[in-house]
Amino acid sequence: MSDAEAAGLHELADLIFAVGRQLRPPSDPSFEPCTPIEISVMRHIHHHPGTSARAAAEAALLPSSNFSRVLRGLEKKGLVDRVVDSGNARGVCLYPTQKAHQNLQCLRDNWDRTLRGIVDDPATIETVNATLRRIERELIARRRDADPQDPRSG
Repeated sequence: MSDAEAAGLHELADLIFAVGRQLRPPSDPSFEPCTPIEISVMRHIHHHPGTSARAAAEAALLPSSNFSRVLRGLEKKGLVDRVVDSGNARGVCLYPTQKAHQNLQCLRDNWDRTLRGIVDDPATIETVNATLRRIERELIARRRDADPQDPRSG
């Protein structure tokens, strides 16, 4: 890889981080704020309702002890329901609550207000989104390939 290509990748990572920091939480009093790690867990639960605690912990890159603490906090905030897995009495399935859906809608409305008018070309937006989805998939795959024994690598 050339120095220019490496510099481009460094700038990409820097900009992803910087843009994420500019996305502020909604000021709506009904919005339940979450920590970055809680957001990561909720993102997985929203994308995979009924997911296992283990899968959510792995997706958030958390060891089970830390995940349990985060999950308890999300339950206390009223954002996650634990339901006993009908196929495995010792397992639980995690579901976003109605409050979590309302929180996500509040967040999306806030992002809409924040980002509207910055990039108006739908093709550009889709290209950026597709690129970021690919980066996420590849990073997950690389982490899994680097240490297939690490439960957080999945």
